[in-house]
Amino acid sequence: MRSLAFNLAAPVGAFVLTLIISSLALVAFGSNPIAAFSDMLGHASELETQVEILNRATPLYLSAVAAAIGFRMNLFNIGVEGQYLFAFIVAAQVGSLVSLPSILHIPLILITSMVVGGLFSGIAGLLKVTRGVNEVISTIMLNSIAVAGLIAALQARWQPEQENFTATTLGTAPVDESGLLPDANGLVELFTPEIGQGVELTGMIFVAAIVGILYYVLLNKMRFGFDLRASGLNPFAAKAGGVPPKQMIVMAMFLSGAVAGLIGMVELAEIGRFPADPIQGLGFAGIAVALLGRNNPGAMAFSALLFAFLDVSAGILQSTQTATKEIVNIMQGIVLLAAVIAYGVTKRIQTREEAKATAEALREDSNDTVGVLS
Repeated sequence: MRSLAFNLAAPVGAFVLTLIISSLALVAFGSNPIAAFSDMLGHASELETQVEILNRATPLYLSAVAAAIGFRMNLFNIGVEGQYLFAFIVAAQVGSLVSLPSILHIPLILITSMVVGGLFSGIAGLLKVTRGVNEVISTIMLNSIAVAGLIAALQARWQPEQENFTATTLGTAPVDESGLLPDANGLVELFTPEIGQGVELTGMIFVAAIVGILYYVLLNKMRFGFDLRASGLNPFAAKAGGVPPKQMIVMAMFLSGAVAGLIGMVELAEIGRFPADPIQGLGFAGIAVALLGRNNPGAMAFSALLFAFLDVSAGILQSTQTATKEIVNIMQGIVLLAAVIAYGVTKRIQTREEAKATAEALREDSNDTVGVLS
């Protein structure tokens, strides 16, 4: 019961602290906290908004899992951003070049994105084990190489020839319908009213769910996960136990990049091509989601939904003029800050209680021993 209380104290404390600090921030910016929260919750109660939140949460969750794979081995993959964008453009180009039945076309695109993302991320792993290059430095540099170098060059090279360019036609050639994951509206509408306003629930939400399940099973229920975590905690002890730490580093970075490669597939399923201005920032946001969810697949799903809810709320706050849209970014920072404080305080109290209980147990054992000797 005590352990359950400690586990609940941290998230509850973080929630309360978030409300308090966010309210103070809203007041400081001249907004009414009650009106702002009311508008946000009222907007989120609409079915179409809930679908938009799920659509936004899906790539955030995939990004969080990609970062969490590295975190579980004490590796900081800061390159998720470049990995998913590079995998996105390559997968979109490959998908546009072939015409296959959906049962083959869709897996081809998904596998391509995972392989490209994994290989690009694996470069950082190889640099670490062969040259001792810190993965933070290498992944940041690879981000720049991907975004400002490879993607820019490939986008110009793979731009289809046409007479009139517009914002909607710039990018790679469109992928046939057979290569795009269908939306999940039909499944949702079995249990709810029809989704209106042309909103579609991305089919990638099921891929994200499968990734989350595999992440949990692989890292927590299989020997590979134990070896990976052991290598991260103590590579020397892991090596003495027969686990090759260098190989685990490369494999962890590859798996992290493979999951990162799936992030762009959400946008590909929606628009059918790599656009001139793909959604960016998901890689860095995913790191925050992973940290907030403490690398737990269930907690990361909740964190992704929370960040998505805040992102979607930015529009309604600006529309109703209750608060500026920038307050949402502040709230996201407050959520992380509150979580760090709440978990830190809870951990310190729990450690102190455990030390106190251990001391009492040792004292009782000592008294019993003295009594027997007497």
